[in-house]
Amino acid sequence: MKKILLIEDNQNIRENTAEILELASYTVFTAENGKDGVEAALREKPDLIICDIMMPMLDGYGVLHMVQKNPSIQNTPFIFLTAKTERSEIRKGMELGADDYLTKPFDGTELLNAVESRIKKIELLKKELTPGLSGLNELISLNQDKNILDTFTADRDINKFKKKQIVYSEGNRPARLFYLQKGKVKTYKSNDDGKELTVGLYFEGDFLGHVALLEGTNYKETAEALEDTELAFIPKEDFEELMYANREISKKFVTLLAKNITEMEAQLLRIAYNSLRKKVADTLIALHKKYESSIHLSRDNLATIAGIATESLIRTLGDFKSEKLIDIQDGDIIILNEKKLENLMN
Repeated sequence: MKKILLIEDNQNIRENTAEILELASYTVFTAENGKDGVEAALREKPDLIICDIMMPMLDGYGVLHMVQKNPSIQNTPFIFLTAKTERSEIRKGMELGADDYLTKPFDGTELLNAVESRIKKIELLKKELTPGLSGLNELISLNQDKNILDTFTADRDINKFKKKQIVYSEGNRPARLFYLQKGKVKTYKSNDDGKELTVGLYFEGDFLGHVALLEGTNYKETAEALEDTELAFIPKEDFEELMYANREISKKFVTLLAKNITEMEAQLLRIAYNSLRKKVADTLIALHKKYESSIHLSRDNLATIAGIATESLIRTLGDFKSEKLIDIQDGDIIILNEKKLENLMN
């Protein structure tokens, strides 16, 4: 049963509102001023806070400020109650981070619709989003009640890239977000001698090019198709509109798009400190988890991902095959003993 904290100094409004919420099967806690309300929020950890603006001791803005300062309750959805004469002040509350507001007098239907909508959204935002467009669909549905296919697909350009064709180059200014519909793409950096270091590997359902868009900077790497690939282009303006429309959605979208950061950091640590055999083993395990089947990549690309010479990679793969850790069929690598590869000594 969801818990709601109601902070309202008017006794009649407080009691009537609490009764409506209780009839709708919510557990309701009440406070008659802002100070008591903050104490109740810290004590009860409610799923939602409904708070009047004009109150003695500590007004609604002060309550919101105190809630946002405390890590244990700072993400609690917050709905302001405001009289019609105070409605011009509601912009201030929304800018401070309130999620919604109700104008007094309100009826039971308005109250329950606002509460149910906000609780539904916060529950969906807590869920692990599906990767790719399905996850983007979920985000759009939270914000606009529209399907992503209705807003993006109709006018979206689908571009085809041949194997080894450049998608974007290091130093260029980003103008779009890329969604990988078919194929595979790698991102890499090059030194002055032209030696490449692969820093990212993208599969169907992945987004790429997002870091430069989020930072407002030029691309820091080059993206290249590893095979015949189809990419959907989402204009920068549409991406930014989604990002800035809602603060919870922007947080979740950043998480959704930046999952590869941890992988990149782990890869760089492997390249810097691991032995040759460990580098190859860890690379194979990482790719196996992405492919969820046999690994189909050229030996040159595998070597750049592992951060070693192609000859060293081929020799090590031969050793692993002899040790029955992997099998190689028509160039594809099949993991036979995942546990032993993962636990390979450095």
